[in-house]
Amino acid sequence: MKENRKVVLIGTGMVGMSMAYSLLNTGGIDELVLMDLDEEKAKGEAMDLNHGIPYSSHKIKVKAGTYQDCRDSDIVVICAGANQKEGQTRLELTQINTRIMKDIALKIKGSGFQGIIIVASNPVDILSYVVYRVMGIDKSRVIGTGTLLDTARMRYLLSEYLDVSSDDIEAYILGEHGDSSFISWMNTYVGCKTLMEYVDEKKLDMHDLNDIYNDVKNAAYEIIERKKATYYGIGLSLNKLILSIFDDSNKILCVSAYLDHEYKHKDIYMGVPCIIGRDGIKEIIELPLNGVDQSKFDESYEILRKIKRDVKKDLGL
Repeated sequence: MKENRKVVLIGTGMVGMSMAYSLLNTGGIDELVLMDLDEEKAKGEAMDLNHGIPYSSHKIKVKAGTYQDCRDSDIVVICAGANQKEGQTRLELTQINTRIMKDIALKIKGSGFQGIIIVASNPVDILSYVVYRVMGIDKSRVIGTGTLLDTARMRYLLSEYLDVSSDDIEAYILGEHGDSSFISWMNTYVGCKTLMEYVDEKKLDMHDLNDIYNDVKNAAYEIIERKKATYYGIGLSLNKLILSIFDDSNKILCVSAYLDHEYKHKDIYMGVPCIIGRDGIKEIIELPLNGVDQSKFDESYEILRKIKRDVKKDLGL
């Protein structure tokens, strides 16, 4: 990538602006362009961020822009679309958001964009697939946030329960970013020990661990019930993903990636651990799954496959 690190954000709602604000605090990029269907809102958000720059330790050029700004940007982050309402599943958002995403992808493509696209809009696995098919670019350059936040939630709750730093917990939520996601306990580690070894050694209750997973699965619904939306966690997750790309960190992050026979499935986007580098997804890490875990993965795939089939027919993909 060139020296100037440029990011375009499409959609200046709470998720997008939480990401933007976090980047203002951490730095790591040089230019941030804000886009929204409501152009005045994008201009207002840019003004608000710029007014805080004198107190920020990181100099970032922030402005409102258009799709032409995508042409020379390194990363485009898509947070646009209808929001998840109380009691509504992510998958219920599919029909309206797939049409929105197709339109956005066509406009990005028309700009001559050559960088990496990150999709954060829900249902993220399906919408990532839509962007990939519409754009016609390498699968490594379209990344969905997938189970990135779900994985962070699991690491946080396990760290609280085990009284161990979240930095020393390796845990991955796999599958759909939604109700069919699951955790592979056999691939969860506390430091250099497997979680199962840790459970036996500390005489912990597996029921507690399963309750923690259910808390992770239901977290978005509970937050939405209390405050109408979730945005800080995903904003920071986007920050982590963006900086991992720019820094060519080779960090393993659980994102929504295009499967091409990995985990026994293909032609679908699902949450799996991936090595993230300068050109996007460098490699999908295939975890060893036992029969129970593979069955859960298969069930999650089947849910997404049926929705994908309808989406392809609806959009003529």
